[in-house]
Amino acid sequence: VAIPYGTLSSRQMRVLADIAERWDRGYGHFTTRQNIQFNWPLLVDTPDILAALATADMHAIQTSGNTIRNVTTDHFAGAALDEVTDPRPYAEWIRQWSTDHPEFQFLPRKFKIAISAGAVDRAVIKAHDIGLRLVQSGDGVAFDIYVGGGLGRTPVVGKRLFREIPTAALLPHLEAILSVYNLAGRRDNKYKARIKILLQAMGEGPFTAAVNDALPSVIAAFSPSALKSLQGIMDQFSVPDLPERDIEPYLEQIDTVPAFRSWVEHNVSPHKVECYSSVTVSLKAHGKTPGDASAEQMRCLADIAEQYGFNELRVSHEQNIVLPHVAQADLPEVYQRLCAAQLATANIGLLSDLIACPGMDYCALATARSIPIAQKLSQRYQARERALGPLKIKISGCINACGHHHIGDIGILGLDKAGVENYQLTLGGRGGLAAKLGDKMGPGFSEDDLVLALDRMLDTFLALRLSSSETFAATVERVGTEPFRAALYEVRDAA
Repeated sequence: VAIPYGTLSSRQMRVLADIAERWDRGYGHFTTRQNIQFNWPLLVDTPDILAALATADMHAIQTSGNTIRNVTTDHFAGAALDEVTDPRPYAEWIRQWSTDHPEFQFLPRKFKIAISAGAVDRAVIKAHDIGLRLVQSGDGVAFDIYVGGGLGRTPVVGKRLFREIPTAALLPHLEAILSVYNLAGRRDNKYKARIKILLQAMGEGPFTAAVNDALPSVIAAFSPSALKSLQGIMDQFSVPDLPERDIEPYLEQIDTVPAFRSWVEHNVSPHKVECYSSVTVSLKAHGKTPGDASAEQMRCLADIAEQYGFNELRVSHEQNIVLPHVAQADLPEVYQRLCAAQLATANIGLLSDLIACPGMDYCALATARSIPIAQKLSQRYQARERALGPLKIKISGCINACGHHHIGDIGILGLDKAGVENYQLTLGGRGGLAAKLGDKMGPGFSEDDLVLALDRMLDTFLALRLSSSETFAATVERVGTEPFRAALYEVRDAA
């Protein structure tokens, strides 16, 4: 189900809960595309599901196939302290332009676009076919355009090909890039059909020249109304009126309730308006399936958003739910409501806040299970994860990399090796503006051996870090991957 740029109203969340309860098995799976999947509907029920979605202005258009997929963005958009401007109006503008675009309904391969406006890139723009970064330019904003990123069987970090493109020229640039790809991209081999492969084959210079050659005719054919429509879209994205509230009860709870203090420390983020915060609701309770929410939990989130969050929810690409605008005065009550729904796990950014695709439990493309691995790891390290500090583990059940394993501090890739599940490890990956692909460590592990190997890796980290404040990522950056590789395979080497 499409959730444009991850934004939902309370009403829409309730409709999703109803669908999960009536036509699925009572839950939904929130994905790294900021969408939701229902994995068990009967084919015969599909028309009824689509009709139910339509009652809340929702659909499943362009959530699959070789077309432009859901445009994703920062889950804190409109609330983040570090953003140049709210990127969501531009995401909606692109969504309207790309939906049912007559030229781009049968591209060589699927096409993903992300947009970010913060000093910190929370939308992983360099791992997309096109990544857009809003930047300050004179008195207004402009766009740096990254092209050719993507994970999967051929992971590539996107390249910045266009700098400070003015707003009026954004859609023509996107159309020109896609037109070049549509004409020149390979259709004879789906494994070499993504734009990243075309960019490598042509080279950055020739590809950019081809786009620039296409631009004049694209601009000439573009309707002037396209730019005018942006202003109307922007008017729909104003931040709600956020009245000043007394925060003394909130501060008292922080001082007197350790569990609440821990939750605030991990799950509550600063807001651009004083006395407000953004709340990240973890869908990663220890031992549970990452990204899953029951119908009852979805309704609880809808109620909380309606009462305390100006009727707005966000889905993050990290498979959590965000309440972007919550008064700090209301945080104690929000926390109690989340506790009652088993949604108050204080683990955002910690080991158990891991990303995992559905894997072989649900996905026909998977070659190994990922959910049992995620459950096992979150339970095993529950008592140690605060001592380990910030740590991103990302798990994929096949080389399509829907779990983003290439850009995890620790990436886990499940493969089929002679009919047996085998898990390969990568180390030192990261998203953001300094995105980097993780280094493959070596031969894979069985499920049981994987856990023991991770024990050795994490013990090595604790022994090597300079202080308790040095993160896993910083330690790997400082010492390199070799000490960790040696620890991973010390048992095999000794044998």
